[in-house]
Amino acid sequence: MAKFKEKILAQKLRHQGKSVKAIAKFVNISKSTVSRWCSNILLSETQKENLLKNNLLKIKKGSIVASENKKKERINRVNFYKNIGINKVGELSFRELFLIGSALYWAEGDKKQRRVVFINSDPEMVTLFIRWLNICLKIPKDRLYCRVEINQIHQEHFSDVQNYWVTLTNIPLAQFRQPSFKKSKINKIYQNNQNYHGSLQITVSKGTNLNYEILGYIDGIVESNKHDKIGNYKAG
Repeated sequence: MAKFKEKILAQKLRHQGKSVKAIAKFVNISKSTVSRWCSNILLSETQKENLLKNNLLKIKKGSIVASENKKKERINRVNFYKNIGINKVGELSFRELFLIGSALYWAEGDKKQRRVVFINSDPEMVTLFIRWLNICLKIPKDRLYCRVEINQIHQEHFSDVQNYWVTLTNIPLAQFRQPSFKKSKINKIYQNNQNYHGSLQITVSKGTNLNYEILGYIDGIVESNKHDKIGNYKAG
């Protein structure tokens, strides 16, 4: 009898179309008890539809919250390991920059022609390559010639693309050759299409002997990898 008032209130709320969970929370009674008290109450089709919509809305909100929490956790984890990486690398010495640039040309440079040609779409990689040429190989920027390679669908805003590379590299526009417009078919256009800048080709003038020298750097890395005792070092 002590729960008589709560039972009457619970049944009244159920007749109004409230969910068992909501009633239990409002009346401060367990869901199993509310379910038993209201077992003989039939809801209208409209009330059933409203409960279903509310449940779906809660599920959707819960999914959004869970997704945002997962995204925040991932960003925090990425930043944590990013800081570890930055601290491990620290300041680059001349020799470290020299080896990084040599390996970069090994991966991305032209090794089949008797000239120094490098092409990439990553702005950070492009600026590192130019820095390597300037600092380690003593090649001034006035010996560098550039060409933008980009899909032909970007012709309308090509001047913006070229100005992007001019600003990034600090190489005068006069040292940029005619662009190369690719005709490959693109099936999907992305929303950030205007932020795409294609690739930049960098060529060193009078670079035949320099090409041979760089190929020698690569051979040096290959030979060192065969004999160096890197495996004896312990990871920090």
